[in-house]
Amino acid sequence: MSDRTATVERRTRETFIEVTVDLDGDGDAEVATGLGFLDHMITALARHARIDLTLRCEGDTHIDDHHTAEDTALALGEALRLAAGDRRGVRRFGHAYAPLDEALCRAVIDLSGRPWCEVELGFAREQLGDVATENLTHFLQSLAIAARMTLHVDLIRGRNDHHKAEAAFKATALALRQALTRDDHDDVPSTKGVLA
Repeated sequence: MSDRTATVERRTRETFIEVTVDLDGDGDAEVATGLGFLDHMITALARHARIDLTLRCEGDTHIDDHHTAEDTALALGEALRLAAGDRRGVRRFGHAYAPLDEALCRAVIDLSGRPWCEVELGFAREQLGDVATENLTHFLQSLAIAARMTLHVDLIRGRNDHHKAEAAFKATALALRQALTRDDHDDVPSTKGVLA
């Protein structure tokens, strides 16, 4: 394991989550949220960001998918933030395009320390597998907030909602990988001197 690792536990009356990340991994992921489609998206995120990830969630999915999607994103975002530390020596900015057949998404990230998220994916269906499409958007928003990063994800074109979602998560992963990449400097990439 690298020095850029973190483990987070999040326990509420609605969920219990354990997540461990290694930002300098190979993209190996063990994900079990109780929601198959969410597992698929998080696994794609880890794989293409090259982040090793172990994530387990016990959630109140007998109610619906909202708490599990939101709390998983909050725990994962916190783990990413902790593993990145003061963000010294990283590129800070990342952008990527990812296609999946007819769908094309763009993601842009700034590890600014200022949480903000804009997601426009134009879903037509209410649900993909066992996850409401609105909660896929909410996952990305919650991830950005907890990781304290700015994230913009936009659908450029697409018709199939599964393809839109997967392209969005892959683009986010590629942009995250770029932003977290270490460069040849050992400073904090900010005129303020801090990214927090």
